Amino acid sequence: MTKHTPPFRADHVGSLLRPKSVAEARKKHFDDGTLSAEALREIEDAAIPDLIAMQEEVGLKAVTDGETRRSFWHYDFMGMLTGLDLVERDEGVPFAGVKLRPIFPTISAKLDFPDDHPMLDHFKFVAANTKVLPKISIPGPSCCHFRTAAADIAPVEYKDPDVLFADITATYKKAVAKFYEAGCRYLQMDDIFFAYLCDPKHRADKVAEGMDPDWLVDRYAHMMHEAIKDRPDDMVIGMHMCRGNFRSTHAAEGAYDLVADAVFNKTSVDVFFMEYDTDRAGGLEPLKLLAKGKQRVLPGFITTKTGGLESMDDLKRQFDEAGKYADMDQLGIAPQCGFASTEEGNSLSYDDQRRKLELVVKVAEDIWGEV
Repeated sequence: MTKHTPPFRADHVGSLLRPKSVAEARKKHFDDGTLSAEALREIEDAAIPDLIAMQEEVGLKAVTDGETRRSFWHYDFMGMLTGLDLVERDEGVPFAGVKLRPIFPTISAKLDFPDDHPMLDHFKFVAANTKVLPKISIPGPSCCHFRTAAADIAPVEYKDPDVLFADITATYKKAVAKFYEAGCRYLQMDDIFFAYLCDPKHRADKVAEGMDPDWLVDRYAHMMHEAIKDRPDDMVIGMHMCRGNFRSTHAAEGAYDLVADAVFNKTSVDVFFMEYDTDRAGGLEPLKLLAKGKQRVLPGFITTKTGGLESMDDLKRQFDEAGKYADMDQLGIAPQCGFASTEEGNSLSYDDQRRKLELVVKVAEDIWGEV
């Protein structure tokens, strides 16, 4: 494996459009019951190296499995934790004009990260099939709280949020250590709910549930910090933030101003993937709160929600603006989100996806002379 050390100038969030062979196989396995788990895995194993090769061919230095083995960017990982179960119900989480499939996390027992969590092997498969740096994206600690309704938390001790947050943190601390043992040196922990807590509606929802949104922001930052603070020096942690991504729709809006200080200065994260493809994300002014140093922000000026290709001139102008608030040496480029946060994928083609990733690399080369 060629050695590359993050952070990079060009990167992507992680998920990719699912190959047709995998989509058909998953339907046969999960919906029709006509394909075994072993046969499904064989089809996934055959498809993922092609996705890895595509990422390498466009010039990326870090690659993922496209989250091809998952249905959701977050729930699959969470459902594989000890003490957390996924329950199917009638009504899904609302996005703009659509509803997410009705899967709900429930905490039934004490939380823990199992030694045989399947995504450890998912990572190892990528590592065995790439010439560059393997990366895996998992949901961040806040997801276990934000996406779990209070009524779906069974352990009595977890009625105390401090006890719940402590166990979520311990679970993720163990996850970080186990991924490192598996050879992972670039772990991405997507904590999109920082961005949700910039949205007046989501903030009002939390108030209605008896929680102070600003307190939540601080606690979520603390969980991330505590979970990753003891990572070895050669392990880089990334974090993605967006406002929802399901079939090219969104679920939140609002500028980063309310969370930027906590995100940049209280999480200890190394690389920030920040959605910036529409006015929903607000202005670039919050970048001024990024401390001088080695942290890097990858503004997502390139959208994954539609196939139209952004112009190089427009992207350079956006970076000229970003450079007013943050040192250009602490910036890079990535798409605004994944291409398929759920297995349904966004409304663009495989060719569109490749062109978007090629553009990410070209922007990095043009602006910084490196990827």
